[in-house]
Amino acid sequence: MNKLYTTIILVLLAALYFAFGQGQENEVSPLQEKETSLSVDTENVRYEIPVSTKERAEILLEQYGYTVSYNPELYIPNWVAWELNEEKLVVRESRSSKFYPNPKLPEDEAVTTKEYSGSGWDRGHMCPAGDNKYHWRAMNESFYMTNICPQNHNLNRGDWKELEEACRRWAEEEPVYIVCGPINYRTPKYGYIGKEFKIRIPDAFFKVVLTGVQSGNPRAIGFIYKNEAGNNKRDKYVNSVDEVERITSMDFFSALPDDVERRVEAVCKLSDWP
Repeated sequence: MNKLYTTIILVLLAALYFAFGQGQENEVSPLQEKETSLSVDTENVRYEIPVSTKERAEILLEQYGYTVSYNPELYIPNWVAWELNEEKLVVRESRSSKFYPNPKLPEDEAVTTKEYSGSGWDRGHMCPAGDNKYHWRAMNESFYMTNICPQNHNLNRGDWKELEEACRRWAEEEPVYIVCGPINYRTPKYGYIGKEFKIRIPDAFFKVVLTGVQSGNPRAIGFIYKNEAGNNKRDKYVNSVDEVERITSMDFFSALPDDVERRVEAVCKLSDWP
């Protein structure tokens, strides 16, 4: 009888082991589930393309090195977006010096460089020429007037340029996804320029940057620059992506999983961006 009881007990223990012991090896802990949710599929995803959360005039143009949402009523971009990576940092072309009307637009609707002549405002690149030296076509198309805004000379050649250079340094480590463009307040501070076209002078500019997608450690940051002269450290311009979204009425990096997007867009730690 004792042997029978012993046998039954051993069988029950063995069953419990297989049910709760070996079976647990294939279960995912809550921590593992959280880590898995941070992984991002990078295949054929356009992380840089934003979504507008309000109606605005738009012609979407795919150029060689960037995508532009062009506003045919204001004659400047709504936004310009592109991916910058190590391959695109290879210098194969020198900087161009000629600005062109975009041939994708009807001739009577395409802004020419002469509209800026004598205005006192720079022809400010949104997607910079320095990000497009890897290919002759990319360089030429960066000088299309659909990629240009009236910009304060000091800002264009100073703090804005320094941020462009910083983005190229960040891209040496891992691909970055960039969106930038003008901020236009309801009452224009600077008015308009142009002879044939009424070109809106932006009140400010935004730029948002995402990186770390490939390594599984995504982070994002935003910047807002008033369209005026200044010589300031970068921390003066830093904002969370959430704040830039509020000001611009755009949804950035929406291709990220929702939980990842919420997390990275809520913070703005400049120390994470050396």
